Amino acid sequence: MTKPPLVIAHRGASGYRPEHTAAAYQLAITQGADAVEPDLVPTRDGVLVVRHENEISGTTDVADHPEFADRRTTKTIDGVPLTGWFTEDFAWSELAVLRTRERLGKLRPANARFDGTQGILRLVDLIDLLLAADRRVLMVAELKHATYFDSIGLALPAIFATEIARWAKPDNLVVESFEQTVLSKVQELDVPGRVTFLAEAAGAPADQVARFGAAARGYSDYLTDTGLSRLAASVDGVSVEKALLLETDEGGAVTGTTDLAIRARSVGLETYTWTLRAENQFLEKNFRRGPRARDLGHWEREFDLIMRSGVDGVFADQPDLALRARARL
Repeated sequence: MTKPPLVIAHRGASGYRPEHTAAAYQLAITQGADAVEPDLVPTRDGVLVVRHENEISGTTDVADHPEFADRRTTKTIDGVPLTGWFTEDFAWSELAVLRTRERLGKLRPANARFDGTQGILRLVDLIDLLLAADRRVLMVAELKHATYFDSIGLALPAIFATEIARWAKPDNLVVESFEQTVLSKVQELDVPGRVTFLAEAAGAPADQVARFGAAARGYSDYLTDTGLSRLAASVDGVSVEKALLLETDEGGAVTGTTDLAIRARSVGLETYTWTLRAENQFLEKNFRRGPRARDLGHWEREFDLIMRSGVDGVFADQPDLALRARARL
């Protein structure tokens, strides 16, 4: 076995606090996570905020603000129609008045107790948290919907390069995206750190779809031996959803792991996976325990199996549990 995988706090310790809040990131640091993962989207005036999506009605109280009622709209983001409120329609000074909410309130009612207690973080605020930590904590920053934002005049790589400059070093930053063209732009801007291509089990990258339509290369093409070799020529790693690392039988029960991480390493790529979550709702079929979706299942079995697949890092909503699993390797 290679060295134990990094434990990356997915949107902070999002299993215990509302995602992407200062409380979630601070708890992740306290629990000992090796890295934290912010998703980044811009405001109208070019400020990067830490939100999973640019549509924010599910994670903030924006709908409760009558002064913003006229901002509610429908847009198509990477081919998906969405109705709500979007960060690019607000200046940062406007978003600063909003309060955050737990996105999965029914599944994580304990997290919902923190609703309304914190505001939205900017990238610069997260950097300040990392600078204040008593140890080095890496950042794995995801640039979201960059092709879409470029189409409306918000150049995400350039904004990111400016905001990260005061903190980034070659050994403390990883930049990730589902769009390889965005990663190339980040490299052209000489942003320190490594770059990682994100891949799902189905579909195709948004930048490829925007350029080639139905002829776009699917994610599966990137993960063949040839595809991985091509990726290795331009990026440092590949990050895949956990289903791509798990073998299952006809009934959907996990029977083992695939060779994806091993094949990626053979061509020089680091490999990461997302997302380790301890609740039954997210565990594979044969790792669930009890009838309730929100109860913790046999998470340690799934975490152990994934960590032994050869990956270099795992994203986890409960960093403390992932660290416990790693300690048993």
